Amino acid sequence: MTAILEGPPPRWFTIAAHRPFLNDLAAGLWSALSPLGPEALSDAMVLLPNRRTVRGLTEAFVGHAGGGGLLLPQMRALGDLDEGESPFEPGDLALELPPAIGAERRRFELAGLIAAHAHLLEASTIDAFGALDYADALGALLDTLQIEEVAWPESSLELAPPDMAAHWAVSARFLDATLAAWDERLAELGVMDLSAQRVAVTRRLIELWQTAPPPGVIVAAGSTGSTKATADLLATIARAPKGLVVLPGLDRSLAGAAWEQIDDQHPQGALARLLKRAGVDRGEVRPWDPAAETEVAGRWRRRLINEALRPPEATADWLEVIDDLRREAPAGVDPIAAGLEGLTVVAARAEEETAAVAAILLREALETPGRTAALVTPDTGLARRVQARLSRWGVRPDSSVGDSLAGAPAGGLAGLAAGAAEDPLDSVILLAIAKHPLTRLGFDDGDRERACETLERWGLRIRIPRDWSDIESWLEAAQNDARLSDSQTSAAILLLRRLRHALALLSTDGGETAEVRTRGLVSALEALAEDANDASDLWRGAAGEALSRLLTSLLHESETLPPMSASAFADLLDGLLSRTPLRRGGATHPRLSILGVLEARLVSPDLTILAGLEEGVWPSATPGDPFLSRPMRASLGLPPPERRIGLAAHDFAQAAAAPEVVLLHTQTRAGAPSVKSRWLWRLEALVKGAGLVLPERDEALDWARRLDATLEAPPLSLTGAPRPAPRPPVDVRPRKLSVTRVERWVRDPYSIYAQYVLGLTPIDRPGQEPDARVRGTAIHAAFEKFSRDFPGALPADGERIFADRLVAELRSAGMTEAQLVREQALAANAARWAMGFEARRREGAVIHVEQKGRMTVGAGAFELTARADRIEVRGETADILDFKTGAAPSAKQVKAFLAPQLTLTAAILEAGGFAEVGARTPGELLYVRVRGGRTAGEELRRDKGDAPLLAGDALCRLETMVEAYGRDSQPYVSWAIPQFIGKFGGDYDHLARLWEWAVVGEGGDDVGGEAGGESDQGTDE
Repeated sequence: MTAILEGPPPRWFTIAAHRPFLNDLAAGLWSALSPLGPEALSDAMVLLPNRRTVRGLTEAFVGHAGGGGLLLPQMRALGDLDEGESPFEPGDLALELPPAIGAERRRFELAGLIAAHAHLLEASTIDAFGALDYADALGALLDTLQIEEVAWPESSLELAPPDMAAHWAVSARFLDATLAAWDERLAELGVMDLSAQRVAVTRRLIELWQTAPPPGVIVAAGSTGSTKATADLLATIARAPKGLVVLPGLDRSLAGAAWEQIDDQHPQGALARLLKRAGVDRGEVRPWDPAAETEVAGRWRRRLINEALRPPEATADWLEVIDDLRREAPAGVDPIAAGLEGLTVVAARAEEETAAVAAILLREALETPGRTAALVTPDTGLARRVQARLSRWGVRPDSSVGDSLAGAPAGGLAGLAAGAAEDPLDSVILLAIAKHPLTRLGFDDGDRERACETLERWGLRIRIPRDWSDIESWLEAAQNDARLSDSQTSAAILLLRRLRHALALLSTDGGETAEVRTRGLVSALEALAEDANDASDLWRGAAGEALSRLLTSLLHESETLPPMSASAFADLLDGLLSRTPLRRGGATHPRLSILGVLEARLVSPDLTILAGLEEGVWPSATPGDPFLSRPMRASLGLPPPERRIGLAAHDFAQAAAAPEVVLLHTQTRAGAPSVKSRWLWRLEALVKGAGLVLPERDEALDWARRLDATLEAPPLSLTGAPRPAPRPPVDVRPRKLSVTRVERWVRDPYSIYAQYVLGLTPIDRPGQEPDARVRGTAIHAAFEKFSRDFPGALPADGERIFADRLVAELRSAGMTEAQLVREQALAANAARWAMGFEARRREGAVIHVEQKGRMTVGAGAFELTARADRIEVRGETADILDFKTGAAPSAKQVKAFLAPQLTLTAAILEAGGFAEVGARTPGELLYVRVRGGRTAGEELRRDKGDAPLLAGDALCRLETMVEAYGRDSQPYVSWAIPQFIGKFGGDYDHLARLWEWAVVGEGGDDVGGEAGGESDQGTDE
């Protein structure tokens, strides 16, 4: 290896793709420099692509030292060249460059600049969040201009000639103004762009080394020279007296004709441009270690990958290539089959299965002592899924992906608090904040949890509050009803008031700037996290520090952002939280890594898993430029967007040439079919042309599926297991039911068991919008209050009074003003119909509303109750009315005892169970349906003149049921009348596992349908 310093410059070398780059580099430098003396290695300088490769080369040198002492060479990442650090000495550059502007400050400054010039984009205004999106795009354009060293023309209108779409001219004028304003702003701040600074530093270094080349050994390794400045620096180093350039994976075997056809999307595109710019022929590039490059292990894999990715125009020669490879190979060796050794493919069904396969393969690698493995993927979502999967085994890999601050507790609480600024009475957000693990509000954990439970059940699951006082009044009402103790109510109200105080700090009386809103957010967060012992965890740990840095940048660097509403600030913060990476640090497993594509360059684990091999992922979709069209970019001399695909292809080719590789492909993404990566397609096509197939690793897929598989059980109908039919002891069965509950008892006995035996009562979801039940309750209340207030003659403005009361009931039930706009029109129609109804029904009748009645059934052990909406007494008879807003039961259902509400109420009436009304003969049994729509209301009579007969029959049926359920053997069957499941699905169906046995098992067979299959949608007749 001492030969690497022999011969005149320039010296260009390459390490083959199948070789461990950093290990070979360290071995070569060690063997070449160690014989020259103990200081020869430490005097050398090595420039590498990034910091991870610097760490990797350090570990490689330590391995070659065999545990002995070692003076390492000076190593530096090319992307972080700064004055005053190696390879510079302080003052060497004499550039006096201003400092680089911080990344967040730059985003905010560009966003403010864009908002100020929104009129040039023919947009009236651009909010802060939209301005930040534009800022990212404009920042990327600035970076490209600076890296490619392209000056913006004085007038860019020539970039958009008249034959182009008009919006490109708009974009050109906008760029003229904003780029000029940006230069002025940078000068005002006394800073410069980081990309421009690095290009200036690199150019100065080139100038210095061209004038006075460094006397010692200097090595540039692993870079593809994808930018002009870097390419020129590599050429300068190669021409230095002891300079060396070591390229990663130059394909020296690709046919000359194919080499000439290389384009921007080819893996060798960047290296081809570098050599052309440096004036170096590919044949002049020597192998770093000739013996290693020609060794059998890995040689054919490298050839296979490179040939599969040859330029599309040259793929017509693939059959000739296969024949050439087979002639070149030793006797008895099939080069294609040899290239496939150690290479396998796994096609998973979806993202979760892909993550499971990757996690299992990584975990399997740990079974072999000393074995290393790495997952390489550009898909950060997949990387995080794999991290989560590995946590089940307590394994934490070294991951370059990290987490998102939005997913950390501190970031989550900040996002919730910002969202509460827009609607502080949102029940869901209030509960999420109150229950958040970082929320303390001055309580001990146990006291806060108990207070949260009380607040949730009796304050935030009632209805949508309109004011904080509503929640307090609901808590006090629960206390008055003896559902809460004094201490429970006091603790919940104290928690509510402290929560209200903390969220009040979000107020922006001082303005709506990002700084003011951030200051309010910080105050609110600290109030929420205030611990009883003054030991808040909000700002602790990696997440707390990251949140602190983010909010500090918003406080001190966001003055250029436009004013924003509370919702816009919440959107802005959510975007910033999701984009802020979180590096938690701590101990990670030394043999497992999860790396992005850039971080994986030159890394050589024993097992390499390449995942995300779908079009749009790897390679990613060609990035669009919102400011410049392709012709505009070309006229400026900017590279085409496809150049990124070529760099990604080079990364894939390098990684796929490793000794053991698993290519992991996902067949569906987000429920939609995906398309295999073009590189995987081409590899399959080449292998198929050779009469072979890519090896599959089926056992990994099988392991992944078995790992999460549940025990397979045959359908319930095959095992003979019946639908739920509990038989509780008689002494715990309910002995008192209302007529509406009897109706439920007939249809679904299991729901009565769940409610009255198990004591389970459904509660509303927090923040639940008012539903049909609210409208029905409001109709009942409106008729009741109107009848009580005007028992005699109807008032002249009765329609207005009725409509106003109906709307008031809906408003008190939690309907918003926007919802009430529609309801007011319906209420007016309903009121008009109701006045005609009242005029007809009141004639010759005494009206009783909301009457409570009761009677005993059978031997007196069962009590039947009723609450009649309205009873109209006419002499010795009385009509029973029930108000509805939805569909009413048919006459057949009433007669068949499937809807016994009115008939059982009539039985109570006939028995004198309504004290205020007295014993009366049942007259009409009437459902009054009030909707307010095109048919505002209708009277649906269900007795056909046989009310006493129907009442007696219903009472007899009830007595039969009471007697049956008075025996231990009588079960509470789930859905005794299953044909009505579609309409009458209940609150307890999930407990009864209804769909398991109704759909999979018994199939909904009628097990007790007294209606003979009568549809619930039957007519009135």
